[in-house]
Amino acid sequence: MKIAVLSPVAWRTPPRHYGPWEQMASNLTEGLIAAGHDVTLFATADSVTGAQLEAICPQGWEEDKTADAKVNECMHISYLMEQAHRFDIIHNHFDFLPLTYSHLIRTPMVTTIHGFSSEKIIPVYQRYNDAGQYVSISNADRHPELRYRATVYNSINTADFTFEPSPQEYLLYYGRIHPDKGTHDAIQIALHTRRPLLIAGIVQDEAYFREMVQPYADGEQIKYLGAVGGSARSALLGKAAALLHPIHFNEPFGLSVAEAMLCGTPVIAYNRGAMPELITDRITGFLVNNTHEAAACVEDLSCIDRHACTARASTHFSATRMTADYLEIYKTM
Repeated sequence: MKIAVLSPVAWRTPPRHYGPWEQMASNLTEGLIAAGHDVTLFATADSVTGAQLEAICPQGWEEDKTADAKVNECMHISYLMEQAHRFDIIHNHFDFLPLTYSHLIRTPMVTTIHGFSSEKIIPVYQRYNDAGQYVSISNADRHPELRYRATVYNSINTADFTFEPSPQEYLLYYGRIHPDKGTHDAIQIALHTRRPLLIAGIVQDEAYFREMVQPYADGEQIKYLGAVGGSARSALLGKAAALLHPIHFNEPFGLSVAEAMLCGTPVIAYNRGAMPELITDRITGFLVNNTHEAAACVEDLSCIDRHACTARASTHFSATRMTADYLEIYKTM
């Protein structure tokens, strides 16, 4: 089976630190290769893969501020579609834009919907309900107006993470700095429990960072580390007493949640979006509604078996599992 995987071009595939959609495209690509399939990855030219790499964009437009995002995306998508006849399956990780080609090519296309940036994009998905072969990344993120082939959870490369049985005292916030992700809430939880907090992630909202995060980052109890990726990510997640995930939106998945659990680290998360699908309450973490409930759960962390966290993540969120689930979808097409 000849498969083309279309990755976004905001970041390198796989990303150096942030870029969850690119990470999933990478995980699937390498998993398909390991399963013996002929895979071509369409991504930025600096991407790293065992597949054949096809690229028209030198690097991600988020990493090259001279690049125009729309121009890069237009060139990238059309570069694949002009070669669609070469492949048995196209797997689209690039949101709704590639769907506009689906009635113009013969190759069937699977589209993983990684979330909805706005209700305004729903009409595009609705128009291509017949050809899109949509896959949701959680049951919570399904839109009632769309038809889905399956739900396939996002995955982790289990070899990249190490189980840590003996954590340190610090709490961890790991994600983009944005009101939706609740960085300020994590700070309040840490202050209430008098625990140290490490904050890692890219600043996506500069005003929010300046007003709600930076004034608390004293370098002692509250430390901002910037973006942390690569091998340092596993150590940071694994040595945390808990990952704080106080989201203010219905998050479609939450990759850092699964990664933390794989390292044995329980997660304290607001009970929104896909969190009940990822976290087993009081087994692999806690589902709460506000900072006060979260702070109370910090005191109960000793009741969580870190081995149970690892077992849950390994079983449900491994790259091997995700690859097998997608191969079943391909076979039905």
